[in-house]
Amino acid sequence: MSDGAIAWMLISTALVLLMTPALGFFYGGLVRSKNVLNTLMMSFAALPLVGLTWAFLGYSLAFAPGLPVIGDLSFALLRGVDLAAQGQIPHVLFMSFQATFAIITAALISGALVERMRFGPYLVFLALWAVLIYAPIAHWVWGGGWLANLGALDFAGGTVVHVNAGVAAAVGALVLGQRRDYGRQAILPHHIPFTLLGAALLWLGWFGFNAGSALAANESAALAFTNTMLAPMGTALVWMLLDVVRTGKVTAVGVATAIVVGLVAITPAAGFVAPLSAIALGALAAFPSYFALVWRARTRLDDSLDVFAAHGVGGLTGALLTGVFAQESWNGVTNGLLFGNPMQVVIQAVAVFAVAAYTAVGTFVILRAIAAVTALRVPDLAERLGLDVSEHGEQAYTSGEGAILLLPTVRAVESGVRVGPKVKQVGGSA
Repeated sequence: MSDGAIAWMLISTALVLLMTPALGFFYGGLVRSKNVLNTLMMSFAALPLVGLTWAFLGYSLAFAPGLPVIGDLSFALLRGVDLAAQGQIPHVLFMSFQATFAIITAALISGALVERMRFGPYLVFLALWAVLIYAPIAHWVWGGGWLANLGALDFAGGTVVHVNAGVAAAVGALVLGQRRDYGRQAILPHHIPFTLLGAALLWLGWFGFNAGSALAANESAALAFTNTMLAPMGTALVWMLLDVVRTGKVTAVGVATAIVVGLVAITPAAGFVAPLSAIALGALAAFPSYFALVWRARTRLDDSLDVFAAHGVGGLTGALLTGVFAQESWNGVTNGLLFGNPMQVVIQAVAVFAVAAYTAVGTFVILRAIAAVTALRVPDLAERLGLDVSEHGEQAYTSGEGAILLLPTVRAVESGVRVGPKVKQVGGSA
């Protein structure tokens, strides 16, 4: 083992863990003020729930030896996960680093479910999804599974994290249905500085996400670090130009979104492409995600915070372009299309399709199974009042003191108690 590698992986693990609260702020700024605490909690709750689920079972299914599609239970309850070497770092540190990936991937899905999903069923969904969807896909790509054997390239999670979460988000939005105000009135961000803060912290954490995936303090980590800095710059520049051409203005939300899209796109390629290729990849990735976002806004798909456009489409673009720009002289592994190996694009496409198909079917089954037991959505009155009050009994801002007084009314409605017309009127005005 290497002291330098251990030090870098300790820092990287902390950086990636920071990304989940950062995601909460990124998402929290984009929702209405009556739902900001609930949105933050959907990210924060993933920390204990998915983290412990990973330690108890998910890690073993993802990284223990087993079948090409899933690991066995030899690491369940962290059995055998000790201080012995796993590459250049202790096994327990490798497990911890991978846990942060599972947590952020599950939390990403919440952006499509905000402002209408009950918190209890959401927690059940997180735990089931982390075990049944995320862990097998992580095994396919990183745990010695069939996509790894096929030769699929995914340095830090283009397919495992972003295609996976993006497709799950789209399915979740379809199953839940639209928010009651969707398409009827403008649903505007309540705190754009929160979103910018979240984007900045996500970018900071992403250096651990990508460069940490080298699992050592080496040349590969240095390349991934540099590419993680450059690619989002290329995306943000192109995104700003697209905004100017289309609307005549550059928006703060657009720049924050562009940074995330660039980070998503470079994730699978971070340790496989040259820095100039990373800039080109980031610039190219702006186009499909930008127009996917524009297209989605004209449809009936209420993917509240455009998780599919940013992460699903961005991850797909990055995964395919990894097969185009990969360069053996930089990565020591293989070349892509531009350097004489067109087959790598085909392999990348197979990986994207396989992950998207499994995630779509699995996510749908999990949500429908939960819906068969309990309601997924809050009642209409709770949605109008806001999920901060109905799900948590709290408010982010003191300007709406009256709303907290309506909490008993919401509870009564949830319990099926008839509410008089005067109380209904008050609830509606809130």
